[in-house]
Amino acid sequence: MSRRRQQQKEDPSSEKEGSFAHFSNEEEEEEDDISMSDVASASSGSDDDESDRSPHQKEINLVKDSDEEDLERLVLGTKSADDFRAKLFAGDDFLLPDVTGSKALVSVAADKEEDNDQFKNVDDSMLFMIDTVGGGEGVIAHAEKKAEEAVVDKPAWEDSDDERLTVSLAGVGRLRKLREFEGEDVVNGTEYSQRLRAQYMRMYPVPEWARPAAEKKTRRRRRSSAAGGSDESGLSGEEADSDEEGGDYEDALPLEQFLRDVNAFAEDDDTRLSKRRKLRPETLDIQRTRDIPDTHKAGVSCLAFHPRHPILLSTSVSSVMFLHHVDAAAYPTPNPMLTSVQVRRTDLRRAAFLSVKGEDGEGQGEEVVFAGRRKYFHSWNLATGAVKKISKIAGHQKEHKTMERFRASPCGRWIAVAASDKKGGGMLNILNAATMQWVAQARIDGRGGIADFQWWSSGEGLTIAGRDGQVAEWSLESKRTVGVWRDEGSIGGTVLAMGGRHGPRAIGEDRWVAVGNSSGIVNIYDRNELLVASKDKKDVEIKKLPTPARVLEQLTTAITILSFSPDGQLMVFGSNLKKDALRLVHLPSCTVYRNWPTEQTPLGRISAVAFSADSSILAIGNDAGKVRMWEIRG
Repeated sequence: MSRRRQQQKEDPSSEKEGSFAHFSNEEEEEEDDISMSDVASASSGSDDDESDRSPHQKEINLVKDSDEEDLERLVLGTKSADDFRAKLFAGDDFLLPDVTGSKALVSVAADKEEDNDQFKNVDDSMLFMIDTVGGGEGVIAHAEKKAEEAVVDKPAWEDSDDERLTVSLAGVGRLRKLREFEGEDVVNGTEYSQRLRAQYMRMYPVPEWARPAAEKKTRRRRRSSAAGGSDESGLSGEEADSDEEGGDYEDALPLEQFLRDVNAFAEDDDTRLSKRRKLRPETLDIQRTRDIPDTHKAGVSCLAFHPRHPILLSTSVSSVMFLHHVDAAAYPTPNPMLTSVQVRRTDLRRAAFLSVKGEDGEGQGEEVVFAGRRKYFHSWNLATGAVKKISKIAGHQKEHKTMERFRASPCGRWIAVAASDKKGGGMLNILNAATMQWVAQARIDGRGGIADFQWWSSGEGLTIAGRDGQVAEWSLESKRTVGVWRDEGSIGGTVLAMGGRHGPRAIGEDRWVAVGNSSGIVNIYDRNELLVASKDKKDVEIKKLPTPARVLEQLTTAITILSFSPDGQLMVFGSNLKKDALRLVHLPSCTVYRNWPTEQTPLGRISAVAFSADSSILAIGNDAGKVRMWEIRG
């Protein structure tokens, strides 16, 4: 080994540092001389450690540059502790120095003097302010106002290009509903986004559960006057107890302000009827218009137009009643809803407008009478919003298990209610609409009871159809039946309707009477042909077997829909037992229109129909809860 070391000293270039031979030779020397290195390390200490390092390891120790020295001095400071502390807290005013030393106290005092010198040349008006809020209450109110302003959600991001953006509302069909008036066209981007948000909120309002507690509206519940034992309704304490079965009314609000301005809706009846031309018997010009926007949760059970204003009343067995303003051009929602009423635990099956008049003929206000399959019915005063409940008819309460089958007279003085008891054929109880007191009773002989009944247009009598095909004419003036006739070929009457003008004055001045039966046949009779000429004009004699003016056999299922238009030029009949089973008939020719409805007409299973007061609108309700509208142009 000594020879090899000597050779390396003599010729150091023979094995270069860093070569493979160089490292391998060193490993062999370490293995051979383990004992010698141990002795050297024990004797020489730290000096020998440096000698044991390889030349490669010695070159790793680099000299610090100036940047590294500055960084080290800045972070760690110098060897002096005071210098390190001073540099550590330099520029940090929020960190208070240790005030235990005298030098620190002097430093704090000096800082205060420097702060005072900063405001030395500042005007006094800039150093003080005057509190003008005015007392503690004002301060609190001011703070609450600031808090409310802070609560308002602000947009997270606003696009500055919205102000420069222009959108045409009239050029795009889908955007026309965003216009505030018909001539409006171009708006900027900010206004466009605001109107889109407003339109969305109109279509999808915030649900009640998502509103803040301060914004939630309390539901108005009205108890009927019967519950309070009012003398006006003529009800006893026993009837007041029965109010618990169904006496809660939601959103029964007065419509006095709405109904006060007649000119805001339409012209008077005479002007409308004078402008209406006669319809042709061959084809009918009828166009579909805007439907009612609100849909019932169940099938539509009844439709009725207001006799003077363009208001449509619709009910369903889901206990909800709607009032809509019929205006297809209304903005932003066509045919907007005026109000709605929910009658709990009452399946509404019939409703009608009633212009209540007293015995002196003076009007006592507009009312809506509605009933379900219950032992009571209600009247809703549109002027005051009061809902009155009539739970029984004095002396005849056992005859009515349900009061859903009622008819209000055109004159507004009487209400006829069909009794459930079929003793003796069938009975009708006549009530005074103003006092709801019993006035008279009409009877019809026959089997099966009463199928349907209608008031004369004069309000002085009724025409009653039995289920066995008999039809009776009953006079309210004499309180007796003036004649009975039989429907030709009828094996079971279902519905009855009357309409038209210039009929016989002795039996109500109605020109036409139509009777539908269970086989799908409708017979139309001219009431002028029902009377038999008699020498004594006071006595009325009616033919027992009249001949119908026309027999309609277009349908094959039981007739459930039958109605005349107010001007007497149209009649509609249909059946709810078959889809799209509806026909229109021209009068006085008694011909069925063939151009409407067509196979594409969306009718469904029809459950109710109604004509407007001027006979220009036909409303049709189906079992899906939808009310569709058609405009009759001529």
